[in-house]
Amino acid sequence: MYSPDMPSLTKKMKKTGPPFRTAGTLTAIAALTLALSGCAGTDTTAPSAVRARPAEDVQPARFGTVDCREVKCIALTFDAGPSEHSARLLDILKDKQVPATFFLLGKRHIEKYPELVRRMADEGHDVASHTWDHKILTRLRPEEIREELERPNQEIERLTGRRPTLMRPPQGRTDDTVHAICRELGLAEVLWSVTAKDYRTTDSDLITRRVLAQSSRDGIILLHDLYDGTVPAVPGIIDALKERGFVFVTVPQLLAPGKAEPGEVYR
Repeated sequence: MYSPDMPSLTKKMKKTGPPFRTAGTLTAIAALTLALSGCAGTDTTAPSAVRARPAEDVQPARFGTVDCREVKCIALTFDAGPSEHSARLLDILKDKQVPATFFLLGKRHIEKYPELVRRMADEGHDVASHTWDHKILTRLRPEEIREELERPNQEIERLTGRRPTLMRPPQGRTDDTVHAICRELGLAEVLWSVTAKDYRTTDSDLITRRVLAQSSRDGIILLHDLYDGTVPAVPGIIDALKERGFVFVTVPQLLAPGKAEPGEVYR
């Protein structure tokens, strides 16, 4: 996910910005709401509702058996990788035995770091799509949407042997046309309930505080491992949430024994 005021993906943040801009108008308030919760007006399904509808073909959890109907689960997700910071992030997750869901970009990311894509899959993380070139899908023609979604699917399947079943639309912007094409391609859309807005700060402590302030059961945390302040915040986030009794799971584990359905949107 990216906010309209987010810097270019090809440029790193060098300065710490203010936590939030002043919302002096209804437009600014609406933009902030979108940044926090995804595309406004989109019908979404909560993890608890999915778990109430068991699916017959759900794969067992790779980090041990976790039943999110019984324990307090939360999902850690990362957008827009792989990046130069991803190897360190994977080391942290391995050390702390925490699975994550990675929504990967194709151009300049999967292309540049194919070995990290393989490592993510090999170490038990869920590898999903964040489109090929981070184009806003709701502004594209259907054939362009299809290409943005299909190209990363093909590359991820080539590298890992598994075709993605989940995607996250850039900026959380989606509509009925996107839903229909996702259904055709076997993709469910995943938004988020927690964001640190880490694209606007390099302050790892601030990132940590924002995540902890918003986290609750069944939360889906949105972070970006390509920004300098994010990966250093991850160990503290994990430790603090574990102390609160949370169990980290991938998005598919969060939904189990239910299953994400193509063309549907989850938050």
